[in-house]
Amino acid sequence: MRFSAVTTADRILPEKLSLRLRPWLSRLDQLLDGSNEHAVAQRVSLIAFLVRVISAGLALISQVIFARWMGPFEYGIFVLVWVTVVILGNLSCLGFQTTVIRFVPEYLERRQYDLLRGILFTSKTFAVGMTTCIALAGAALIYASRDLIETYYVAPFLVGLICLPMIALGDTLDGTARSRSWVLVALTPTYIIRPVLTLVVMSIAHISGLAPTAMTALGSAVIATYVTSVLQFFAVRKRFSGVVPPGPRAIHFRDWLAVSLPIFLVEGFFFLLTNADVLMVGRYMDPDKVATYYATVKLLALVHFVYFSVKAGAAQRYAELMQNFDHARLEQFARDTARWTFWPSLTMAIILLVLGKPLLWLFGAQFTDGYPLLFIMVIGVVARASVGPAESLLNMAGKQKICAIVYAITLAVNICLSILMIPLYGLAGAACATAASMVFEALVLALTVYNRLNITMFVFAGRSPAKEEI
Repeated sequence: MRFSAVTTADRILPEKLSLRLRPWLSRLDQLLDGSNEHAVAQRVSLIAFLVRVISAGLALISQVIFARWMGPFEYGIFVLVWVTVVILGNLSCLGFQTTVIRFVPEYLERRQYDLLRGILFTSKTFAVGMTTCIALAGAALIYASRDLIETYYVAPFLVGLICLPMIALGDTLDGTARSRSWVLVALTPTYIIRPVLTLVVMSIAHISGLAPTAMTALGSAVIATYVTSVLQFFAVRKRFSGVVPPGPRAIHFRDWLAVSLPIFLVEGFFFLLTNADVLMVGRYMDPDKVATYYATVKLLALVHFVYFSVKAGAAQRYAELMQNFDHARLEQFARDTARWTFWPSLTMAIILLVLGKPLLWLFGAQFTDGYPLLFIMVIGVVARASVGPAESLLNMAGKQKICAIVYAITLAVNICLSILMIPLYGLAGAACATAASMVFEALVLALTVYNRLNITMFVFAGRSPAKEEI
């Protein structure tokens, strides 16, 4: 028998109180059983949010342990190399990890199973093949340029490049699972299993007497990434075997690539934007400063993951509403996602500012130097949350090119501000550059959505006149 909050309240609460709570309890029942598409999107976002909460806690614990074991200098080297490798792995998919989210629902709806089998096969094969070539080329370039690079970065970068194919495969499998709203299969491997395995392998190495250096940490990350991606591959394949009947593949690579490249530009610029500050700090400052800045950014992720959670639940629903040509429902859903993003983000931001200093102290005494940076960067994160996953809406609406332009300009703003402000003001300059670029990003995205889709996607926008329940 399925649990019902309304029925339970009727049984155990006074009648008047039960009647007052019924509208809220009815929404809870819809959320739990997914009785409509709106509820499904909310449930997916909620599950994604919970996964990211757990992930943030695990990441905080593991990074604190790493920083304590390794010290600021070695930890800073590890951070810079790992961030660079993750960026390269994500970009190397050339947007296919999001293209599958757009096409899988369409092919399933139209029962075009040959095309569905084709895009599932092509996305994974292309991601692994492309990143393998990039890893080999990158290793050759680093070795040839070893005299121009700080000696303590050469070997860690060579080890880190080994991860590229599996990072790209994991990103593609994430998108493949999200296309069916299998949020646990999509997010759990990357955000829970991989960091846990990395910590376990690093702990075994530490107990075995290996020096807690950046090389040891990167080796642990390589092992964890390969194990995680392989497990996720088999999990996703098993799920799809129950959805897609066996048969031939139809591969329209040119058509898919034409859609993927603009998405690649959008997500590539966005991914660079969310990580460029760490790279820019690494360009101008020593590894110990990189470590302090990165620890601060990891705390800020406690706020920012609300956005990613809502995006995980909303992307597929955006695509479905675009397929149905229902502008009123799309507009209302877009505004709802902005609200789902903003208010939890604001709440998390306030909590973080209260607890930020003791949390940074966990990394080490010198990491508390990053506490003032939180007050600067939180402004940008909250401003960004006020427009929800606007770029995801533009992507699903086929507006990838204009979205790519928005992110290209925002990235240029971020880099230019970083070049100007980091040499003058150090870490505070990096924080100001990041916050300013995020405010700029939110403003331009909101204007773009309004001009291109006639949707006011802003947390304080009024409800649309559409009366049909989504």
